[in-house]
Amino acid sequence: MTTIVDRDKRRITSVEVLCALLVIALVGHTWLADLLDVPALRTGATVFVAVCAQALPFLVLGVLISGAIAAFVPAKALRAVLPRNPVLAVPVAGAAGVALPGCECASVPVARRLMQQGVAPSVALAFLLAAPAVNPVVLVATAVAFPGQPEMVAARFAGSLATAITTGWLWAKFGKNSWFASKALTRLPEQDGGRWPTFAETARHDLVEAGGFLVLGGITAAVLNVAVPTSLLSAVGGNMVLGVVVLSLLAVVLALCSEADAFVAASLTTMPLLPRLVFLVVGPAVDVKLIALQVGTFGRSFALRFAPLTFAVAITCGVIAGAVFVGGA
Repeated sequence: MTTIVDRDKRRITSVEVLCALLVIALVGHTWLADLLDVPALRTGATVFVAVCAQALPFLVLGVLISGAIAAFVPAKALRAVLPRNPVLAVPVAGAAGVALPGCECASVPVARRLMQQGVAPSVALAFLLAAPAVNPVVLVATAVAFPGQPEMVAARFAGSLATAITTGWLWAKFGKNSWFASKALTRLPEQDGGRWPTFAETARHDLVEAGGFLVLGGITAAVLNVAVPTSLLSAVGGNMVLGVVVLSLLAVVLALCSEADAFVAASLTTMPLLPRLVFLVVGPAVDVKLIALQVGTFGRSFALRFAPLTFAVAITCGVIAGAVFVGGA
């Protein structure tokens, strides 16, 4: 026992690593400034800081709202206002995403809880897709990221809501409960840890998880703006179909938080608005993070069917919304 305790005391934590890095930066700041005095690095650092600084306030607000919902808004409250007919309930659940915002990480367990309380899977999945994509935090962040372009906000709202409703209707028609893992539909007891501890833990968890993806997105945006030749991005942007395909796949791989992805999309200035809009519609609906969460929550059989369906619907709805609101810009 003493040996284990001693080993735990000697373990280097992330806080100690951060302190060490700060000391090195303070002591060797002159040397580091000379080492990093490269135009490309300066440009990349500027892009990275701009993306993170603009997105962070919305990210914090989003996780606070997500924590409040998890702690103070029981899932049965949504069930109480849903029509019994899934065809009618799917649009209601999609519209509820406007009033009950949350990030992708939070929407998956909420959707499972709805299913465990008797809500039809198609209805719960419509809410899962709508909540992180059409809530006010995301829409305001999109407006800030694209100043003077309200059509991007309207197009994102329309494309994302259409994705949630269409996917829900398709799942109501063709989905099967046998595709879900048994634990996904098994009723679980309510947590008794208290509302405020639940709020704090949910907000902390979402902030840590989403903050990491925000940093990844900022780094990626910086790399794209510096390392990738402008001519290459211009060539991709010149082909609308290729641009849509590339940015759709990029949205899946980056797995950005929906409160932050608009700032990354705005930084891709060499791409037309339509592919960037599709990027914003696809990202909150399907990405590698969500696929992993869905495998762990609903089972592999479900994820293998739901992810491709959502990806195809999101691209289609994003293109249609873009054609209506932003045209070929």
